[in-house]
Amino acid sequence: MTPETPSPEPPDDARRLDLAFRCAALDPSLGGVLLFDLEPRLIEPVSRLFAAILGGPDGTPVPRIPLGAATRDEDLWSRSRLERHLDGVAFTIGPGPLLDGSRPPPLAVVPDLTTLSVAGMRAAVQLIGSDVVTVEQPGLRLAIRPQARWLAVCRSEDAGRVTPHLLDRFAVRLSVPGLRVVPDEWAPEPARPTVLAAATDEAVDRVQEILGPGAGPRRSLALARLARALATLGGQPQVTARHCEEAARLIGLPFMDSAQVEDSGAGEAPAPLLPPLPPRPDGGRRGGRREQRRTLGEEQPLLAPGAPEGVGPTPAATLGMPYPEDEAVALREFMPLRNPWQRRSGPASTRGPVVGTRRARDLRDLALVRTVREAAAHQRIRGNTRFTVAPVDLHSRLRAPAPERLLTLLLDHTCRGDWDWQDALTPFLQWAYTARAAAHVIEVGGADATDELRAESFAARGVLDPRVLAALYRPKGRATPLAHGIERAAQVLRAAFRRQGSALAEAWLVVVTDGRGNVPLQASHTGRLHGPVAAAGVEDSLTAAAPISAMDRSRLRVAVVDAARSPYGDLPFALAEKLGATVVEGRIRDGS
Repeated sequence: MTPETPSPEPPDDARRLDLAFRCAALDPSLGGVLLFDLEPRLIEPVSRLFAAILGGPDGTPVPRIPLGAATRDEDLWSRSRLERHLDGVAFTIGPGPLLDGSRPPPLAVVPDLTTLSVAGMRAAVQLIGSDVVTVEQPGLRLAIRPQARWLAVCRSEDAGRVTPHLLDRFAVRLSVPGLRVVPDEWAPEPARPTVLAAATDEAVDRVQEILGPGAGPRRSLALARLARALATLGGQPQVTARHCEEAARLIGLPFMDSAQVEDSGAGEAPAPLLPPLPPRPDGGRRGGRREQRRTLGEEQPLLAPGAPEGVGPTPAATLGMPYPEDEAVALREFMPLRNPWQRRSGPASTRGPVVGTRRARDLRDLALVRTVREAAAHQRIRGNTRFTVAPVDLHSRLRAPAPERLLTLLLDHTCRGDWDWQDALTPFLQWAYTARAAAHVIEVGGADATDELRAESFAARGVLDPRVLAALYRPKGRATPLAHGIERAAQVLRAAFRRQGSALAEAWLVVVTDGRGNVPLQASHTGRLHGPVAAAGVEDSLTAAAPISAMDRSRLRVAVVDAARSPYGDLPFALAEKLGATVVEGRIRDGS
């Protein structure tokens, strides 16, 4: 590229991203940036760009703090330091990485907001946008103004699964599904202003007009603060209605241009303050609803024949709603900011499935492979004749919290027919929801089963998993491998009790069936059906149910939902007797 050739401008989404990051770096009250539908491969370069902007013109490196499902309180609020004194060495407790008041501020990166741990969600709710935070931890007590910035990523269709308390903390939101490349070299940021622009009554009124009467105070404050940051970056001493419209256009809020509102009856609308960014080629947000986009002067025809007529001023073009949770239909987790009550004793670090490793703080739950690997990398430098493991080599396992309750559903889709089992299953689903229990769904007799002679199953973190709702309304098929489904339920329960031991405080097995299994267990194991079935499928179901009745009944409860099908209406009761279960009325029997 020759010096005379101008450098190409970054793409529109990249320009919006850069401007949003500069606003967040300028004002700590805009410290939370939430990006919707960002490609996973772009999380690293986007966070690196944000860190570079936070570093300022001098290029000071900014520490990035990754947060995820395994983040714990001990990783965020306090940090142990080993210091040398005249009389020896000692440990001191200092502020954690998110409470570091140094400049430039650190950057917390959340690759997936829906999987953030409870400790991470609580930290975000307490720190983002707060003026003062009081921290009381063992060996640490301080009041500090948090300076850390947060960068989170979430899919638009998953926004309904995140608690509103957490979403409201992110003042800057952008939908960037069209972002494909983040430039490695960016124009250096000039010195940031020290005094923010002053808000005016005109700006406050314009914010209320853009958001409408139903907007909450946090959204109004977020838009006003973003407009103040834009005015400050533009060198303006006061915030005007123009800056509020620029802020709304930046995050993609639909609004009626003030100039268009004034001249809507004049027949010709003036040009907008800033040219709207062109729509992406795909015409909508990836993974969400497709939006109907309009440009200035273009109206939607009400009737097919004839020329289209305008019905009022045209709203400014938008790039994707920054508040997709308003139209989300997904259920949210019960008490998401509170850890489930733990009945187990012992250190918390030794519970739950292993999700990684970390440097050891004690000798419990050591990760031997990682420890030996770390020690092997330093043997030549240490010059020892024998293989030596130093304290700095020790690593322990990093574990995710394990649920203490389990709901196992066995759904026989061939028994539904003309009734809906939702009413019968609602009490069990509500229990699993409020207890934040794990879920395991076993399906037999589904029309779209991979193999109709075998049962299919999947494990979920809870009943809010979309797969659970889809399983409740699966169309029915022809075969009913009930015996194989009961056998798989026994395997799931046995593995849960063996893996978690006394940590599994309570488990439910709910079987919804009419008891009419028409696939023998041998056919399910071999995948082949030989000869007539007769009553072999029913007998195998009763045989497979016997091991479940012998399990720990102090923690396992079993219920059979009676489908009340005729003939053979006594089969669910025979199955319940073998399972040691209670019978729940699924629907009213014919003639009763």
